[in-house]
Amino acid sequence: MNGRLIAIGDIHGCHQEFAELLDRLSLTKDDRLILLGDLVNRGPDSCRVIDLAKQHRAISLLGNHELRLLNYRRTKAPYNNEQADAETFSKLRAEDWAYLEAMPLTHYVEELNTVFVHGGFLPNEPWQRQPASVVTRIQVIDKNGEPRKRAESPDSPVWADIWNGPPFVVYGHTPRPEIYKLKWSVGIDTACVMGGHLTAYILPEKRFVQVKARRRYFP
Repeated sequence: MNGRLIAIGDIHGCHQEFAELLDRLSLTKDDRLILLGDLVNRGPDSCRVIDLAKQHRAISLLGNHELRLLNYRRTKAPYNNEQADAETFSKLRAEDWAYLEAMPLTHYVEELNTVFVHGGFLPNEPWQRQPASVVTRIQVIDKNGEPRKRAESPDSPVWADIWNGPPFVVYGHTPRPEIYKLKWSVGIDTACVMGGHLTAYILPEKRFVQVKARRRYFP
C-alpha cells in the first residue's frame, strides 16, 4: 500500500467542515479516501458534499440516511416526519441519485485486516453476510441479540463492546463527543452536524485529524 488510507466519519451535509478537513489532510494521488456513510441530510448542503467526494475519488459507503432516501425514492413512502429528508430529497440531482445507488455496504482492506462500515456488525455472524438493515443501523444489541438504535434500547450494550474481531472495524453512525477506540474497533462519528467535530482516521499510522464544526446545524 503506497499511500495512506483515510476514513472520515459522518459528514451530514457539512461541506465547509469537509472541505477544511480535506485541506488539512493534504491528500496525494496515492491516498485513498473512505467516507463512512451519512454524507447527506441535516447539514447545510448535501449536494456539495457529494461533489467533493467525487472530486477526491472517495469510496463512499452506504449509511442509513442514504438508504432511507433511496427507499423513499423506490417506494414513494411518506417521509416519516424527517424534515431533513424532504429537503435533501428535493435538492438531489440525477447524478447524486446515481452516486447513492452505487454506494457499497462495506470496504475491506486485506493487508490491514480492517473493514470499514457505516454502523457496525452483529458479533456472532459473518460480517460479510450481514444485510444493509443491520450494518447501516446497528448501535446496540438487545437481550434477544437483535440490533437496535440506542434510543430504542438505552440499557443494551454497544455492539462494539462485544465485537472481538478480527477484522478491526472502522465505523461511524453513533454520534459521540469523543472518538470511541477499542481493541478491535474505532467509532469516528464525533457529531459534526450537532456542533461537534468531523474526524478523519489515517492508516497505517493510526492517527486522527479533526476539525471543529462551525456551528450546531441539527437539531
